[in-house]
Amino acid sequence: MSLKIGDKLPKFELKNQNGELINSQNPAWENRPVVVFFYPKDNTPGCTAEVCEFRDQFEAFRNLDAVVLGISADSVSSHKEFAQKHRLPFDLLADDNKLARNLFGVKANLFGLLAGRATYIFDKEKTLKHFFQSQLFATNHIKEALEGLSK
Repeated sequence: MSLKIGDKLPKFELKNQNGELINSQNPAWENRPVVVFFYPKDNTPGCTAEVCEFRDQFEAFRNLDAVVLGISADSVSSHKEFAQKHRLPFDLLADDNKLARNLFGVKANLFGLLAGRATYIFDKEKTLKHFFQSQLFATNHIKEALEGLSK
């Protein structure tokens, strides 16, 4: 199953880098857009560039009142080290059983060897309004997310 424009934010619950359970239906996110980006792996060049660009542009997301969530199959402890090292102001969620990846329909690339890279932009009603997928152009995900929020 792959999400399509107009679909609702799937229900899931994953641990963040601090071991706290984060629920995609968090009442604190009511009337706020949500950006969910999937990336292959902590501490790899492309993924580090991507998360650091989300960090560097975080004020723009905050100005749009958007929640930003990064998701990969890395462990909570890996996310904790990665988030601290790069001073990330948003949650990284540990999807070690690929629950969220499967709910969103994020496909693996390179003959299934590399987890896919995809970004989903949900409006205030948690309806998918924009989607971007590019394995090689990791930092383009931030520009696409900001443009998607502005539509």
